[in-house]
Amino acid sequence: MKTIDVRDAVGSVLCHDITRIVPGQSKGPVFRKGHVVRQEDIPVLLEVGKEHLFVFEPQPGMVHENEAAARIAAITAGANILLSEPKEGRINFSAACDGLLRVDVAALSRINSLGEITLATLHSLQKVDKGRDVAGTRVVPLLIGDEKLRALEGMVGSPVVEVLPLRRFQVGMVTTGSEVFYGRIQDGFGPVLRKKFAGLGSSVMGQTLTSDDVEMTASAIAAFLQQGADMVVVTGGMSVDPDDRTPAAIRAAGAEVVSYGAPVYPGAMFLLAYVRTPKGRVPVLGLPGCVMYHKASIFDLLVPRLLAGLDVTAEDVAVLGHGGFCSVCPECRYPVCPFGK
Repeated sequence: MKTIDVRDAVGSVLCHDITRIVPGQSKGPVFRKGHVVRQEDIPVLLEVGKEHLFVFEPQPGMVHENEAAARIAAITAGANILLSEPKEGRINFSAACDGLLRVDVAALSRINSLGEITLATLHSLQKVDKGRDVAGTRVVPLLIGDEKLRALEGMVGSPVVEVLPLRRFQVGMVTTGSEVFYGRIQDGFGPVLRKKFAGLGSSVMGQTLTSDDVEMTASAIAAFLQQGADMVVVTGGMSVDPDDRTPAAIRAAGAEVVSYGAPVYPGAMFLLAYVRTPKGRVPVLGLPGCVMYHKASIFDLLVPRLLAGLDVTAEDVAVLGHGGFCSVCPECRYPVCPFGK
């Protein structure tokens, strides 16, 4: 650290905050510690009474925190990520579109284990809205060794933080249950699912009511697939009741079941299957009744992944057990809560 005349300070790095006081109006830093002095800053510094400054002396092989943050962001940010301007050594990542945040958690841990480099994110695999901040990075010291940044750049081979846009699916809905089919009660699932899919940018192309007959339900599923549905959801008939035959109907429609049952409350009786069609593997979901009543359920954890084009596996469902217990708070704050995290 050395003291220099303010007029000779261009390109130097401040060792301390510079405060400006406007009597009766404001008091606060006009320049922060770590700021690189520019030519246009000189008049401002003189106005606040700074004839001399304490600055860091340039050191070969050392990188200023702002440049370091920019290099970290450049190597770790992936698709649909916008980067803020450096502020006090930190750069924020924000979503450039509505979509699913995906974080390479293993790579994130390796980066943060290097020391002096920090990268923090929201939890992976959650829906985020355009403009939302999803991550931030900065280095701990004001100046960091270039070799450490080069080590990071050498170890990161793919994006660490990215946002996958949600595809606009046409969804077929089959509602099972003799009580609905024969008009004994009114269906409550349809309005809920239409609203949920609309909120995700997709739409329900149609709804077919069926009785508990396996063949009738399987035919309804097949009909939506023939019409080009990108996804089929089947509601009702997912419990262990002898009359609840939805899993059998999904299999009868030619679907390969990936997972029947999920360690998620609400959502334990969820079923995930795929049917091979000329347009590819189409997901067919068996949705338990809790999806109709709870703001957050297995639907909200897995459907965004499918809309983002991810191939959801049995292992993906199994690991949901950690965080899959909903506390049923009096006032639901999902997604700002631990559920599904």
